[in-house]
Amino acid sequence: MSRLPVVAVVGRPNIGKSTLVNRIIGRRAAVVEEMPGVTRDRREFRADWAGREFVLIDTGGWQASGDELHAHITAQAEAAMAAADVVLFVVDATTELSDDDVGVARMLKHADQPVLVAANKVDNQLLESDAAALWGTGLGEPHPISALHGRGVGDLLDHLVTLFPDTPLEEIEDERPKLAIVGRPNVGKSTLLNRLLGEERVLVSAKPGTTRDPIDVGVEIDGNEYLMIDTAGIRRAPKIGESADFFAVMRAREVLQSADVALLLIDGLDGATQQDQRIAEEAERAGVALIVLLNKWDAADADEREWASDSVTDRLGFVGWAPVLRISALTGSRVHRLGKTIEGVLERRRLRIPTGQLNRMIRDWTAAHPPPVRRGRRPKVLYAVQAGTSPPTVVLFVSGGELGDDYLRFIERRLRESFDFTGVPVHVVARRRSSR
Repeated sequence: MSRLPVVAVVGRPNIGKSTLVNRIIGRRAAVVEEMPGVTRDRREFRADWAGREFVLIDTGGWQASGDELHAHITAQAEAAMAAADVVLFVVDATTELSDDDVGVARMLKHADQPVLVAANKVDNQLLESDAAALWGTGLGEPHPISALHGRGVGDLLDHLVTLFPDTPLEEIEDERPKLAIVGRPNVGKSTLLNRLLGEERVLVSAKPGTTRDPIDVGVEIDGNEYLMIDTAGIRRAPKIGESADFFAVMRAREVLQSADVALLLIDGLDGATQQDQRIAEEAERAGVALIVLLNKWDAADADEREWASDSVTDRLGFVGWAPVLRISALTGSRVHRLGKTIEGVLERRRLRIPTGQLNRMIRDWTAAHPPPVRRGRRPKVLYAVQAGTSPPTVVLFVSGGELGDDYLRFIERRLRESFDFTGVPVHVVARRRSSR
């Protein structure tokens, strides 16, 4: 099976790498903000130019020195370079080469892959002469561009695709189930992903909000392949002080719309919070299977464990059907239970009830407990069908009035008593019978 060419976009912080990535893919997918170090993990996007498809990797800014977090970011950028077929080196043409620019250039001189120098921030023809100074990188001709305005990006891409290896391209449909790791900032989401991967694929830091972008990466759990997404921590809107965090929250919520299973990670020392409750509500509305993970369990004492367990029962009672696992992402304790649980909820998410059996049960339940009278009329359930799976969705066709939410919840409870829907939201909706 052929793979797409991989292009790594590298350079020091705050020179427009993410702006260029957004320009190439034609949408605002990478977080962009006038602040160094906004991009921290490496992210992958599907792109195409002139009929040539490729994978574009947006990396964090490379720095020769800095704190531990900067060292992790640099390591991520270097890993992306090693995996790439072509490296796109972005440099600010309007300033002198910095020590970090020189450091990246020195490393790229020994790279096995072809390197293309993008001289960014050349917003007009008068600035093109500034790009000539970048011949000093020793990496060949600099290509003047403006990632912000799009100037020269087309010519850059024309040259880029000529450097791709001569590999036939195929459309590859990714059918792996999607797992979304969600939760508040700094509860161990990236630590869990790295534990499952067996490598430091995503940055881990004690500083809340380290992960800004969702990270898509393949992971194998108990022999089964999944597409794992580590999302930026979802925060309540009043606490979002930076625009980058705001966009990260929006994308984390978008992830739930396409995920099959949400792993809601809760700090076992703090217990379930109001924000965890809101995240669970988002997952239920999206129809995503849900597994609650109480993390840092090994670090909790007896009182903290009791508090955390009670808080889940109290705040997440409305998703009491979700299994709860007590784990330690840091040490790996009890993480081995996750694979079997994921496969179980995925199987139940695809469960289909035969129409005949479903209608016999509905008739018995409505006969024993008729729908309440609303506005002087008692609605009657005529028949029911399971309209879909993933999540299981049952449609009740009704005449003579409307069913209230309380009665729909009653039917849902009965369905759960009759079938094992552990970990799976069940949507029950009512439809008025169409008039002839």
